[in-house]
Amino acid sequence: MKKKYGKLLVLVLLVLCTLTGCTKQLMKDNKERVVNEATGQTLTSNILCLPKDEKLLNTYTEYKDKLAVNMDDLVVCEKMPAWKTKYDGIWTQIFVQPLSWCIINLGKLVGNYGVAVILLGLIIRLLLLPVTIKTTKQQQVMKELQPQLNKLEKKYAGKDDKDSMMKKSQEMMALYQKYKINPLSSCLTMLIQLPIFFAFLEAINRTPAIFENSLWKFQLGTTPLFGITHGNYWYILLLVLIIGFTIITFMQSMGATNVNSEQQKQSRMMMIMMMVFIGIASFQLPSAIALYWGIVNIFSVVQTFIIKKVGSK
Repeated sequence: MKKKYGKLLVLVLLVLCTLTGCTKQLMKDNKERVVNEATGQTLTSNILCLPKDEKLLNTYTEYKDKLAVNMDDLVVCEKMPAWKTKYDGIWTQIFVQPLSWCIINLGKLVGNYGVAVILLGLIIRLLLLPVTIKTTKQQQVMKELQPQLNKLEKKYAGKDDKDSMMKKSQEMMALYQKYKINPLSSCLTMLIQLPIFFAFLEAINRTPAIFENSLWKFQLGTTPLFGITHGNYWYILLLVLIIGFTIITFMQSMGATNVNSEQQKQSRMMMIMMMVFIGIASFQLPSAIALYWGIVNIFSVVQTFIIKKVGSK
């Protein structure tokens, strides 16, 4: 019971963090969005630092009174501190600005902010390796347990009375306890990754040095939809990276077993909803976050494959 409330508390804290200090769009007096004509990106009013590009800086200066921050308090991104001196919400203070600072400084080291976003994503993924190993092992055990769960489903098929449902639930929980399985563990990695994903998205949208930069054929602030509709069909590759490897990652998480238990069905439904959301959103994601999500998911697929191979020996 304590574990249950502990997980609920963590989830509530994640939601509260996510809902404070999010990206705010820069709007004109007529409520139209201010768009960077070169990249098609809707500019943010709560930027973390000043842009280096003179034209973009002039745009922000023109709409200075519409910004959610005081431009006089900002410095160029390369000199941005790791934490705000003025409190700006727990989400920005603890997650977004420190992450942006890490990207900036790693970008200065490797010479490109797009590469820095990808490398930092991979580093975080490596730090989550213990969670990934635990989750993957649970999936393997769940696969071995599946025949017993199928027998349990057949045993109580058509029995919808309260006593039967209670007995079924008790027998199922006894199996989970025997094999030390958390039936929702397949969602754990994704639940951890989502706040990290949104933190990266915030850092990219609110840091001009990042969305001014380019990597190969991709301008980091441009969305695949804008790039494709303006003749750069390389952005289709980003959509393939995001959607394709997100689906493969989710399929690995769900495993190859037949899903019969109610809890497993809920896990699968949750993952399918996430896949649909990410697929639709991918058209409007900045290229930097698309590269991050795509490459990290490729790494995740390979990582999970290796863990399963090593675990099966």
